[in-house]
Amino acid sequence: MFLTCMETVTKELVSWMRGHESSVFSISVHASGRYAITTSSDTAQLWDLDTFQRKRKLNILQSVGIQKVFFLPLSNTILSCFKDNSIFAWECDTLSCRYQLPAPPESSSILYKVFAVTRDGRILAAGGKSNHLHLWCLEAKQLFRIIQMPTKVRAIRHLEFLPDSFDAGSNQVLGVLSQDGIMRFVNIQTCKLLFEIGSLDEGISSSVISPHGRYIASIMENGSLNIYSVQALTQEINKPPPPLVKVIEDLPKSKLNSGGLKIKVTTGRVQRPAKSRENKIQTRILKQDLAGSFENKENELSDGLNKKRLQVLLKGYGEYPMKYRMFIWRSLLQLPENHTAFSSLEDKGVHVAFLNLQKKYPIKSGKLLRVLQRTLSALAHWSAIFSDTPYLPLLAFPFVKLFQNNQLICFEVVATLIINWCQHWFEYFPNPPINILSMIENVLAFHDKDLLQHFIDHDITSQLYAWPLLETVFSEVLTREEWLKLFDNVFSNHPSFLLMTVVAYNICSRAPLLNCSLKDDFEYFFHHRNNLDISVVIREVYHLMDTTPTDIHPNSMLHVFVALTKGQYPVFNQYPKFIVDYQTQERERIRIDELDYLRERQMVEDMQAEVDQQRVEDEAWYQKQELLRKAEETRRELLLQEEEKMIQQRQRLASVKRELKVKEMHLQDATRRRFLKLQQDQREMELRRLDDEIERKNLIRNQEAVAKEMREDANAFRRKVDLEEHMFHKLIETDQTQNQKTQEWEEAKEKDFHLKSEKKASALADASRKWFLEKEINDALEHAEHLYSKAVPSYPNGQVASSGAPRTSQLDDISEMDSSTCISLNQRRIQWDTMERDLVERVRNLRQRLTVQARNRRQPPHLLATQRA
Repeated sequence: MFLTCMETVTKELVSWMRGHESSVFSISVHASGRYAITTSSDTAQLWDLDTFQRKRKLNILQSVGIQKVFFLPLSNTILSCFKDNSIFAWECDTLSCRYQLPAPPESSSILYKVFAVTRDGRILAAGGKSNHLHLWCLEAKQLFRIIQMPTKVRAIRHLEFLPDSFDAGSNQVLGVLSQDGIMRFVNIQTCKLLFEIGSLDEGISSSVISPHGRYIASIMENGSLNIYSVQALTQEINKPPPPLVKVIEDLPKSKLNSGGLKIKVTTGRVQRPAKSRENKIQTRILKQDLAGSFENKENELSDGLNKKRLQVLLKGYGEYPMKYRMFIWRSLLQLPENHTAFSSLEDKGVHVAFLNLQKKYPIKSGKLLRVLQRTLSALAHWSAIFSDTPYLPLLAFPFVKLFQNNQLICFEVVATLIINWCQHWFEYFPNPPINILSMIENVLAFHDKDLLQHFIDHDITSQLYAWPLLETVFSEVLTREEWLKLFDNVFSNHPSFLLMTVVAYNICSRAPLLNCSLKDDFEYFFHHRNNLDISVVIREVYHLMDTTPTDIHPNSMLHVFVALTKGQYPVFNQYPKFIVDYQTQERERIRIDELDYLRERQMVEDMQAEVDQQRVEDEAWYQKQELLRKAEETRRELLLQEEEKMIQQRQRLASVKRELKVKEMHLQDATRRRFLKLQQDQREMELRRLDDEIERKNLIRNQEAVAKEMREDANAFRRKVDLEEHMFHKLIETDQTQNQKTQEWEEAKEKDFHLKSEKKASALADASRKWFLEKEINDALEHAEHLYSKAVPSYPNGQVASSGAPRTSQLDDISEMDSSTCISLNQRRIQWDTMERDLVERVRNLRQRLTVQARNRRQPPHLLATQRA
């Protein structure tokens, strides 16, 4: 979050202030306008409005919280109010705690939400979510009254005192805005409800009262803005008061029926005490003194003050109280506060004569410079002579610094000063007021001839020892406190008092002045502060006012005080109009000539600027070309160096490449050798495998050939057997007996041949099937031989015996054995075919691998490694 400070006339942003983390809900400005306090829910910060810098920051516990922090009017006290009802007062300069208000009584304890302070800073009103109002006396630091609002009021949303021009800041009427949207105005002394604004149907959301208490602006809940006239609202109340009477006897306080602190608010008119016969006061009629009445009427001021009493107070204390000084000055000068007339002057803007005021008067504070510029512009718009008055900024500056927060009052104070205390200053314009300086010189000649003669001897005129004091109204030779003390007396006396002050200042400084002999020393003395007691000077002024003869007294040549008129400001034409008009015309002519000259100079400057720009561009171009040339040479040198570096790097790279190539060749050679050895080993292994397969294949082929031969032999034997059988049958037909023998013989031979063939085939099978087939064949042969030996007995002559039935059974056994042997041979033939097919497939796969290896040998090693991966 940040705050912005805007200029009200130009609508421009002056500065911004950053520091709050949450939204700001309260801003309070010091009476001098130099400081401001901004308040948020978690912190309060003190700002310097001259520099727009933060001076201090008030941090509190989050559980406590801040309700409001603000300046008390007409004082340097800061009041901080927290959510736990604690209220502290702090010194603005040192930020030290001055006091803390005690806790309110438990019978009427409320959480304060809203606060209001009277213009004199003596009474603090506080309220919250209740119909009770607490009034605190800040001087006594105690709660002196509790006001109970009507029962319709349940919570108070806003409090504000109604200003009054006749109460000297001790406001008596308090505006109370409650939750029902009605703002009630109560007299805090009599606790009477005076009037109210707003209604239940048209409630007030927020409200503010004008600084002079004439109007009330209210924002209604429906969004409209209502302006109320306080005078119209208080017509019934503001009736003429009863005649003033003298108090004969005052009852002691013990007899007063206070009834405690709490007082209820009642409606109706303010009641007056009833007449009583027992307490009848004896009065008498006094004759009026006409002269005294006229004098008293002249000394009565607009704000209820009396000038004679103020002068007595001033002579007794030497100065007015700081707290009430501005109020007394405004009363003494009888300022009309013409808002409309001043606004019309201010709306004309900054006068052309003061547009460049900051060049001649470089004031550090921008705010003070703007206020001075607007005040001087308003004076120049009021009267034309002030636009040509060279010493006007010096004359107005101390008042601008004093009233910088109220420009209307500042303007009217300076205007009143010019009309009354600057009489006849402009009759010899533009020269210093010779007539006024002559009055001062005459008075000085009467009261201190030696000092005047000393001035004459050293050629020091009144324009040196009197005029610097007048045109700066003593602001250069006095401190702030001394200057305020002096003008307390100046504004309280006749306008000639200021001229007498110049004489008194010289007389009181006669010792250092008599020691001066150089003109520069005199000039320095009247433009700088000196070690002089202002109280002694003021006493000397009063002495001069009383002892100066009438014929040379400025009283006889200056008229009495005249206040500014209400509504519109008076016409100021106490100056040689023709000179001012001539100067205005000359200034206008000079301004036109200056504009023409400035226009021509601007043209020449533009042409010169173009020429200079062209020259600068040309020089820049040449410089750029030179820089480009140098840059090109530099780049060429860099390129040569880079090329040399590149050549060296290439040479190093070539050597590295050669080394790497050699290493690579070695590696490739080693890899090739390892690969060739691996291929050779693989080939040898494959060859051994092929040899083994070929041997097995040959063995199988041999076995197949033997089997084929055995089959052919068997077939031939079968054919032979068939033939013999056929022949045997024929023999049987011819000779059954002989045939039977022959048949038996042929069968025996056939069986014998079959057994021999089977024995030969079993031997070949045993060679291919190794040891496990050999046993089986041997067993079969032994079994066959055993059967054969039983079936066919051998005879010495080689014939086969035949003996009928037993022989037939034996042949049957042989026949069964032959069939089982054929079955086993068929099974073995099937196994050999299967083994032959497997061998052919393995040979085909081996050929494919050899082809792939031959192809890989023709490829680079890295591709070969990739294929292997």
